Amino acid sequence: MKIIYQVAIHIFAFLIRFVAPFNHKIKLGTEGRKGLIGKLRKSLPMLVCGRPVAWFHAASLGEFEQGRPVIEAYRLTYPDHFILVTFFSPSGYEIRKNYTGADYICYLPIDTIANARAFVSIVNPRIAFFIKYEFWFNYLTELRRNGTYILSFSSIFRPGQIFFKPYGGFFRRMLGFFDHLFVQNQASVSLLAEAGIRTSSVAGDTRFDRVRAIALNARELPEIAGFTNNKPCMIAGSVWNADMQVLIPVLNALTGKMKSVIAPHEIKKEEIAGWRAQLSGRSLLYSELASEAAPEQFDHLIIDNIGMLSSLYRYGNMAYIGGSFGAGLHNVLEAATFALPIAFGNKSYHRFQEALDLIEKGGAFPVAGQEQLLEIVSNWVEAPETAEQAGKVAGDYVVSGTGATDLIMKKVKEAMN
Repeated sequence: MKIIYQVAIHIFAFLIRFVAPFNHKIKLGTEGRKGLIGKLRKSLPMLVCGRPVAWFHAASLGEFEQGRPVIEAYRLTYPDHFILVTFFSPSGYEIRKNYTGADYICYLPIDTIANARAFVSIVNPRIAFFIKYEFWFNYLTELRRNGTYILSFSSIFRPGQIFFKPYGGFFRRMLGFFDHLFVQNQASVSLLAEAGIRTSSVAGDTRFDRVRAIALNARELPEIAGFTNNKPCMIAGSVWNADMQVLIPVLNALTGKMKSVIAPHEIKKEEIAGWRAQLSGRSLLYSELASEAAPEQFDHLIIDNIGMLSSLYRYGNMAYIGGSFGAGLHNVLEAATFALPIAFGNKSYHRFQEALDLIEKGGAFPVAGQEQLLEIVSNWVEAPETAEQAGKVAGDYVVSGTGATDLIMKKVKEAMN
């Protein structure tokens, strides 16, 4: 299996180089990795200057935001250490490449033996953090050989994952490389123990700490307040076209009774133009907002940039979270922390523990289509106390889930001592 893995990694590396000219996202990653080992070998030792190195790795933007509370807590605890952050995906690197909480940010070179050996030799991390789901055999092997303390956090394990299959021995072996795995629930600890991995404990999900910090330090957006003008407002976060085909008829049916702020998951001008053509109320792009004298006269505000969403929820009375009619539900905790009642599609949410918890507690509501969504949203608009009650459930749930960062940092201090 080890040989198969090495061959598969080289095939993967070849394929992404082959596909790169035809795919913008893959091209960004390929270009970002070009000559990276050489750049690190040349510049990193001078930047580190002998300081202990803490390496944090995130697959993409979501995992980075999940790990951010730990990165920032580590910085406060060890201000003289060098913090390196790596990404696998361009969607994380391109948005957070200028993050000031790290000393150096780059892509993770593809997990070949040569790359892993060179990278770990150059970086020489004293401690390495892998956020949620990132298990690279060659990197883990080299980190163990290097004597690096290796932590995983915010992961959640399920019986159907390859680690727990009869043929999953190679992947279970990777879990054994970690000095400690902080997981989200007791079921994960039990699964790992059954697989022979007894170096895990429940810390919870660091996203709770992150979204709570966002709520406590949310930036003011007076232009959004001017648009909502104290009317009931839905914040539709990270929506795709499949979500909008359910949302648009609902928004049209409630035109004049409520407003909406729509944040697409991807900014596609033609798609946004199509949505505006279908909406019966007056719509406005965020890029047009500053030049509009009377934004309060519009019904819908469409956000045509990336990075604002987490601050928008404070201006809503309810939220719809996208993704669940497609590949998977996006972050419901960002809305829940502002005590908003939440709706989302009833298809692809089952692997998200926070969604299941919020549904059970009465803070979130999966919908099959526009009729069910209209019934729920109409009730929130016409009987706002029902929205407030469900929103309080969501807000209390986030508060109760905080504290993972402190548990992780306690283990870090033990390891560093």
